[in-house]
This record gives sequence, structure tokens and C-alpha cells, in this order.
Amino acid sequence: MSIHREKLKIVVVGHVDHGKSTVIGRLLYDTKSVAEGKIERVKKVCKEKGKPFEYAYLLDAFEEEQKQGITIDTTQLQFFTKKRDYVIIDAPGHKEFLKNMISGAANAEAALLIIDAKEGVQEQSKRHGYILSLLGIQKIYVIVNKMDLIDYSEERFTTIKQEMNEFLNSLHVYPLKYIPISAFYGENLTSKSDYMPWYKEEPILEAIDLIEKDKGLEDKPLRFPIQDVYKFDHRRIIAGRIESGTIHVGDEILISPSNKKTKVKSIEYYQEKDKTDFAVAGKSVGITVEDEFFNKRGAFISHCENRPIVDHVFRANLFWMGKNVLVKDKKYKLKISTQEVECEILVINKVIDATNLIISEDASEVRTNDVADVTIKTKEDISFDEFKHNQNTGRFVLVEGYDVCGGGIISKLEKGIEAVSKFVGEEVDFKVQAFDEYYFVLDENTVKRSVRYKEVFSLGDAVPTVGESYEYPPSIDFIDLEQSRVAEIRKSILNKVIRLKDYIFEAQQIFDSNGFYVNVTTKDDYINWQKDYERVINGDLLEVDYANKWLDFEKYRKISYRSTLNKTLDYMI
Repeated sequence: MSIHREKLKIVVVGHVDHGKSTVIGRLLYDTKSVAEGKIERVKKVCKEKGKPFEYAYLLDAFEEEQKQGITIDTTQLQFFTKKRDYVIIDAPGHKEFLKNMISGAANAEAALLIIDAKEGVQEQSKRHGYILSLLGIQKIYVIVNKMDLIDYSEERFTTIKQEMNEFLNSLHVYPLKYIPISAFYGENLTSKSDYMPWYKEEPILEAIDLIEKDKGLEDKPLRFPIQDVYKFDHRRIIAGRIESGTIHVGDEILISPSNKKTKVKSIEYYQEKDKTDFAVAGKSVGITVEDEFFNKRGAFISHCENRPIVDHVFRANLFWMGKNVLVKDKKYKLKISTQEVECEILVINKVIDATNLIISEDASEVRTNDVADVTIKTKEDISFDEFKHNQNTGRFVLVEGYDVCGGGIISKLEKGIEAVSKFVGEEVDFKVQAFDEYYFVLDENTVKRSVRYKEVFSLGDAVPTVGESYEYPPSIDFIDLEQSRVAEIRKSILNKVIRLKDYIFEAQQIFDSNGFYVNVTTKDDYINWQKDYERVINGDLLEVDYANKWLDFEKYRKISYRSTLNKTLDYMI
């Protein structure tokens, strides 16, 4: 294998008895990533125990684990496909795993969540789903294992899919795929299963190759936290380490949170051979700028068009290691990159006991080794990013006295409640109701629309392409002619938000902002659709005639039944 091959880290979580180790063992076995000697040893052990070949034993490195039939420790394993190399993080979900993940020692880019088809969604399945929401992992496949125990029932698979999807969506976790498998028999692992012809998508090995790796740090927006400012002769040199992106001489830059703009005058060097006009992520550099205003340690340098978040309140997932319990209203020191600022815990939203994964939503304190969802307020505005967009500037530590007592990741801004969902790009945004659910309410004998999501989706976020009453293709375009906005969704990730005038039609399936399929398949269709909309605006065409001609509610949607429904909006097109 080439050392230059792409590598993707995938964490695997699931209930202890749902076949997680068997799934991983089978992947290792089927990709020939296990030494023949180890396979022979496992065969010998299984024969001595009078058991069929146990793929899970390929993982269990300790004899004690084989006796108990459970995975005790966090393990990292490697296998490869034709496309790239994979590192599998086998995660039992205990406190050391959470501590390592939150502190950034092991940054998984994707996840597999394993569920037993016969047992269905268990409480621990939900707890592991909650862990994934804590870690900010966006690219998730839910693997429904042991389909052989339910005769490969599509109906049972659909029920599990709907139940788990509703729960995960409530945590703002939107799985990209649900894959039915039988790990023991190898069904839907490396090739499609003959026992599940109703499943039309890819088996696991093909599906994970479809996961797009996150951009490298050098390809992300510029983040250059100021470490110090040095005075040499007539120069004031701003020094620091570039956490992400690239900076060039001549770039117009923004210094946050002071919101001052200037241009890069030079990138300093010690010897002539080190002279350069640009620097990339990972480099410690010194620069000079054209304007001589005051800059201080902790400020972020970015490009003007892709700036960090500047605020003093944010939501975070925190692993607490302090000797004293974490409590509200107490003063702590928060450190993000080179920033240091006083802060306090405004709200303890949830606490998860890392030893048993039990979640408490009414906790008044966070104890040692617990993980908490908290709202933090800083004494002054600071610069940061959400962890899912930039791990280096979305990670922080808390200090009590002189001791680092907690580490965490920033999950989102804590702003007011959104009225509707919104797609947000670099320059434009627009409101969307494509993720609302439609129900026939039996008590009222009418169809109603339920507003499920009131959330802001930024570039790079996973979006809920699968709901209870809809299932969109993973790659589509949402176009709102009224707002003249387009959102491009690729592999269930928000890829681009642009103005309609900048959009180029490339025969991608189109949906309007309500989530209704638009019957546009050719360039002529695309042009005529917009012309008809203009005719509606001008009063030359009835809206109902326009809707009947161009919109198809039933292509990717259905109307589910409910006995009653609260907090709904009436159905409308």
C-alpha cells in the first residue's frame, strides 16, 4: 500500500450484544486485513470451544475478553479497500474512550452505529447515538445487524429505521444511510445480499468508500491565532501558528474579535533560503501588516470572506476531570488556541455518566469523569468555530486554579430559537420547510404539516434527508424561486448555498423549499419552470395550475397517519 493513500478514521459504537465486534471482524476478514496465523488461532480456539468460527475473536486481543465475550478496551484496527485505507476505532463507550475523543486524541471522521435487528433499538443504542452527537460526528451509517434472525424482514428494518431516525434527529444527528446486514453470514458486507433484494443501495464496503473525507487543514478557512507581537527595529511582527488554511503576502485579512481589516505586508524569515510569500496550516510564522494598529495575543486572523464566529455564549460538550464538581455560576478560565478568558457555566443541559452511559437531564453538577452538554458564557467576546467545521479552533480546555480540569468541543452557537430551518452559506442564506412532516390526523380527519426542524444548517453540515414521511436522494438541489436561492446537497451534506443567478443546471434532481419534487429533467424544463413561475407572479397563470404542472408531492414523500397531532401548521402548497 502506498504511504500516500487516503486514510479515513471510523469509530464503531453499539450495544454490547448487537454484534459490533462481529461486524468489524468480518470487515477485517473479508478485506484480507488479518494475518493468516491469527485466523488459524481463532479457528483453533473456536474448535476447542465447540463453536463455529467467531469473527469477533479476531478483535479480542486478550484471553479474558474471549472468556467474557465482550470488548473491554478501545482498539484501533486497520483494513483497506481499493479506494483507501481505514482505521477502525472499536469503542466500548467507557470513560477513557469519551475522554480521548473529547480531548482530541482520536478524531474519528465517520461512525458506524450497530443495532440488533431482533432486539431493536435499546436504551444503550440511544446512549451511543447520544455519544455520537457529543462528538460532533456528521457522517454516520446506522447498521441494522442480525437480519437473518428476523428472516430478512423489510418491514422490521423500516420500523427500526424510523424509530432510530426520530431519536437521532432529535439530537441533530442525521444518518447518511441505514444498511441491513447479517455480519455472521456476510450478507450486505462486501456484496449485495440475495436475501434482501428490497435493499437497493450499497453494501457496507462500497458504502464507506462513498464517505467523503474532510478537507485537510490547509484547505479549510484561514485561522491564525496570534501568539504574540514582537517589536524588531521598525517592524511589528505578529507571531503564531497557522491552525488551518493558507496565508499569502498581499492577502486582505480580518482580525477578530476587534473586526479590524488590513493586508499582509510580509512573511518574515531568518535566512534568505527561507524566504516565501505564503505559509500553510501547521507552520509557525511571523508576519507584518500594512496598518500599525494594536493587536493582542488571542486574536484570530482570518480572511474577510470566511471569518470565525465571534460571540460570548456557546453550547459545548465537556469531559470533566476536575477534583471538584463542575457547577453553574462559578468562575473558570477558558482556553481556546491562544485565547484565555474568564467564563462560567450558564446551563447544564445534560449529563452522561461515562461509566454506564446513563443520561440525566436535570443535573445540577458535573462529577469527575462525567460528560456534559453545557452552555458557557465568557466574560467578553471571543473567536471560535464549531468543532465539526474546525477541530483546532472548536476545542477548548477549562482551568480551575492552576489545574486543567476539563476539555471540550464547541457544538453550536446558543442563539434564540429559529422560526424555521435555514440553509446558510458564505454569503447568502434562505429559509426552508423541506424537512417538515405531513400527517393525516384521524381525530380531525384532515392532513396537517408538522414543523419538525427549526435549525440552521451551515456548509458541511449533515441534513435530515430521511424523515418519517419523506426520503430524499442523498444528492439534490433545493431551489427557492421566490428567494432566488439554491442549496446544493451532496451525499446528504450541505455543500453550497448560492444565489439563483450563479446556479448552473446540470440535470440534478430539484426540489422546492417545501421539499416537493420539481418535474425538471432537461435544460428546457428548467427554463420553462422559471418562466411559468414568473407568470404566476405577474398574474398570468394560476398558482394551482403551476403546482399541478411542475410539483410532485408523492415522488419522495408520503402522508403518515397519526391519531392526534400537536403544534402543527395546516397543510398547504
